[in-house]
Amino acid sequence: MARLDPFRPTVYEPSRVDADDVIAPPYDVVGPRERASLAARSPYNAIHVELPVEGPDELTDPYTAAARLFASWHEDGAVRVHERPAMALYRMTFATEDGGVRTTTGVLGALGLDPAGTGEVLPHEQTTPKDKYDRLSLLRAARTNFSPIWALTLADGFGKACDEAISGAGEPWRATDDEGVLHERWLVDDPGALESLTSLVATTPALIADGHHRYETACTYLEEHPGQPGAEAALAFVVELSEEHLFVQAIHRLVRGVDPSGFAGDLSSWFDVSEGPGDDGRLSDAMIEEGALGLLTTAGSWLLRPTRRLLERAADDLDSSRLQVALADLGLTDVGFQHGVVNCRRALAGGMADAAVLLRPVSVEQIEKTAEGARRMPPKTTFFAPKPRTGMVFRELDPA
Repeated sequence: MARLDPFRPTVYEPSRVDADDVIAPPYDVVGPRERASLAARSPYNAIHVELPVEGPDELTDPYTAAARLFASWHEDGAVRVHERPAMALYRMTFATEDGGVRTTTGVLGALGLDPAGTGEVLPHEQTTPKDKYDRLSLLRAARTNFSPIWALTLADGFGKACDEAISGAGEPWRATDDEGVLHERWLVDDPGALESLTSLVATTPALIADGHHRYETACTYLEEHPGQPGAEAALAFVVELSEEHLFVQAIHRLVRGVDPSGFAGDLSSWFDVSEGPGDDGRLSDAMIEEGALGLLTTAGSWLLRPTRRLLERAADDLDSSRLQVALADLGLTDVGFQHGVVNCRRALAGGMADAAVLLRPVSVEQIEKTAEGARRMPPKTTFFAPKPRTGMVFRELDPA
C-alpha cells in the first residue's frame, strides 16, 4: 500500500515575497514566452529553478545554475525550511466553462517510491526519454523536488478528511494564477492530524495522475543513490480518485505533414467518417453522443467513429489508443499535443498543424481500470486541471 510521509517543507517567507509573483505552472506546460514573463515578475519566481537556463557566465549548465540560485534564496531569506515535519493541505478553486465553481483539495507530502513495481504506486501513462533526462539532471544538481507529482488515492473519504483538516488549520498562504485559479496552502504539523491522513493513504495503492517523468526520475535517482536520506520519496500532491475531486480534460493531437482536405479520407480505413457540425461546441457534444473522435482542418470538421476492426486492434477502450493505431498505420509521426479546442483552432490558423484530432476526456473509471490492470495509457492521454503550482512548497532531499 502507498506510503505518504510528512517532511520538512521549504516554503517562501511571506514577508519577503508576494505569492502571486513567485508561483509558476509545472515545467511541461510553460513555453518560452510564458517563462520569460514569469521570470520577470520576481527574482524569486519558482520558474527560475523549475525551468532553469544557463548561468550568467554561460559556462554553468542550467541545472547547476538552478542549484546555486536556490541556495542563494536561502541566504537571502526568501525561502526557509519549516522547523518540524509537516504536510501541506492544498486547495485549488476554479471556474468551469459552464459558469460553475469547483475545488480540488488534497495533501502535499512525501510519497514513498516503488521502483520494483510491487503495486504501492501505479503509473497510468507511458513516458518519453527526453523529459526524464531533463528532470534527472535537475534532481542530481539541486537535490530538490521543485514541483509535485500528482497522485490519486482510492481511499474513500480522503477528500472529506482533507476538508475537515482545513477547517481547523487557520489562515492559508494564498496565490492567484494568471487563469484566475485560487491556490491555498495550509502547513499541518500536528501529529494527530498527520496520522489521520497518512493512515488513509496507506489503505490503498497510489496512482500517478500527472508527473510520470518526475516519478520515474525519482526512482532512477534512488537507484543511483541507495540509502541517501530523502531519496526514497518524492513530493506528491495526493487527491482522492473520484469525479467530485477531479477535473479531467482531453489532450488532443496536432498532426503535421498531411493534406487538410484529404486527411479525413486517409482515416476512413479505421474510422467511419461523416461531416461534423461547424460549431466547435456542437462538435464536442456530438463526439460524446456518438462515441466518436473529432477532426478539424482548415477544410472543415468531421466525426470519426471507430470501426469494429479498430476497436479490436486498440490496446484499450481509449480514444488515444485507437488513434495511435490509425496514425501508426499511416506512418505519421509528426504529431504534437494540445489541450483545448480553441488552442487547436489557433494552431491550425497559425500553420502550426495541418489537422487536429479531438479526443474525448478519459473518465475516472477508465483511469482506475487501466491502472488496476497494470497497463499504461499512451503518452498525453489525460490532462488534469487546473495544474498544481510550483512554489506552494518545495521538498529538499536533505534540508539543513
